[in-house]
Amino acid sequence: MIPVVELRGIVKRFPGVVANHNADLVLENGEVHALLGENGAGKTTLMSILAGIYRPDAGTILLDGGPVSFRTPGHAIEAGIGMVHQHFRLVQPFTVAENVLLGAERRFAASRSSTDQRVSELGESYGLKVDPSARVWQLSAGEQQRVGILKALFREARILILDEPTAVLTPQEATRLFETLRKMAEEGRTVVFISHKLDEVMAVADRISVLRGGEKIASVTRSETDKRALARLMVGHDVSSKTQRADSSAAGVCLEVRGLDALGDRGLQVLHGIDLEVRRGEVLGVAGVSGNGQRELTEVIAGIRRPSAGTVEMEGVDLTDVSPAQRIRSGLAYVPEDRLGMGLVGSMDCVSNVMLKLSGDRRFTRGPFVNSGAAEKLTHRLVDAFDVKTPSINAPVRLMSGGNIQKLLLARELSSEPKLLVASQPTAGLDVAAAQAVHDIILEERAKGVGILLISEDLDELLSLSDRILVMYEGNVMGTIDGDDAGREKIGLMMAGTHTDMEAAS
Repeated sequence: MIPVVELRGIVKRFPGVVANHNADLVLENGEVHALLGENGAGKTTLMSILAGIYRPDAGTILLDGGPVSFRTPGHAIEAGIGMVHQHFRLVQPFTVAENVLLGAERRFAASRSSTDQRVSELGESYGLKVDPSARVWQLSAGEQQRVGILKALFREARILILDEPTAVLTPQEATRLFETLRKMAEEGRTVVFISHKLDEVMAVADRISVLRGGEKIASVTRSETDKRALARLMVGHDVSSKTQRADSSAAGVCLEVRGLDALGDRGLQVLHGIDLEVRRGEVLGVAGVSGNGQRELTEVIAGIRRPSAGTVEMEGVDLTDVSPAQRIRSGLAYVPEDRLGMGLVGSMDCVSNVMLKLSGDRRFTRGPFVNSGAAEKLTHRLVDAFDVKTPSINAPVRLMSGGNIQKLLLARELSSEPKLLVASQPTAGLDVAAAQAVHDIILEERAKGVGILLISEDLDELLSLSDRILVMYEGNVMGTIDGDDAGREKIGLMMAGTHTDMEAAS
């Protein structure tokens, strides 16, 4: 049988980088095909070539056995290939129907008046229900993802590429998405599922292809592999998954938040009476779908956002009204969600980024000037201790991989031996090996007695690392669960705003 798509010897170069090197891939009709690989392995680039976003520098694309060349995404769409991106490409003020029709007016001009009906029919058929007349900005992240898929289905895509599709979904929403993908495959469509979550790949994929260094390393069926084998293919060696719960029940309280209210960027209340405690030597995970107040919570604790009510205490000291600098001196380390921007400055080198937090430390300054010798010595020590791969400590950090940027950020924050670490989405966008390195760092700090508040949208990460898990929904605490009692189903229901009948652990 002729494959629906065959990529042969695909090469794609960017300045200073070879993203794909003689990459091959075969896609069959009626399959869910997962694409795995570390950051920079070339997964998204390869699929962007198939979707007409990039043109290959070498190689051949065969569609139904015949060679094709797509100059634009529009040409790929006309051939039946649609891609739903990790960051939704939707016009926020437009309605769902207007977004679905946008860019397809010429081909579907006669259907404009019935777009609402067609969107409703597609949503009903595939379990992707969404109000066609709703404005996109009014929708949740999960609903916006449905719009992206509906756009592709509206254009009659028979090959659907989904890039990290579960990043903004609750476990229940992810399960429903998998059911939709299976239905599409059963109807004869081909689905490409780009993901770094091995559990999800094993749950939904028929076949799995692994890329490393821009090349395809292997293609296997789900039945002939497992998560450990896939992780080994991705990184070239075994990846540890060890985690032991900490018994911090008798430890003192490191962070105490009581009755915390706060306003969001639009002036609306986004936190409602938040209560939480982080004990010394424990990881308190915070679960919730993106946009339910997690970012604002971390910003209030770090002193970046002022609360409208409530208190923040660390080691019994009230920090509610003190500056971020004073909180740092009190023992706070903060790893923000925006690692390049709020965390580090991409255009600055490693030394300068390390000194951003230590500019007032007399060990590294001479009057108003940085003691360059002492600063470089410290940076070398941190880079070695945290295994940060960089061309030079004097090179801009934007040239480093995401995992190494995150390790440098953690190295800087932990260099002051903090009492409390607040880490927001610390492994977002990182590959398996880089994420494991970050996890190891977090567990090492926990073993030293540091209290850790871990905010993550990766439920597997929270279940693996957390001693207790606090669940947020619409700026409220739905409950706190002991790590040993936590399960995906219970937490997922709470993330969706449903109270469970279990007792919350204090």
